[in-house]
Amino acid sequence: MTPDELPSPIRLAFAPLHKAAFGVACGTALGAAICLATIVGLSRGATPASGLQLLSEYFAGYTVTPLGAVIGLAWGFGTGFVIGWFIAFVRNFTLAASVFWLRTRAEMSATRDFLDHI
Repeated sequence: MTPDELPSPIRLAFAPLHKAAFGVACGTALGAAICLATIVGLSRGATPASGLQLLSEYFAGYTVTPLGAVIGLAWGFGTGFVIGWFIAFVRNFTLAASVFWLRTRAEMSATRDFLDHI
């Protein structure tokens, strides 16, 4: 290992997130949660006045029915994908900007007295 190379665990911790993969993971989780909540609500006899019906204000076509569970799954996947992609993008950008700032600061402090030696 060269002196400039980071150890593997640190390199892995600072690796960028794959935006599409993180979006798919978040979309799958949110879609499954909405679908499961609808199915559980149906099995418990949810009425149209239940809190699940409020999702129809945000997701066109959603109702507390079996078809609504599928529509909620699709809307949840789409919404979760966008949220996950954006979170990965912001995390990658913030991490890259932080590393750039720290590296630039370290280089500036290492060469601060450069003109004194000329």
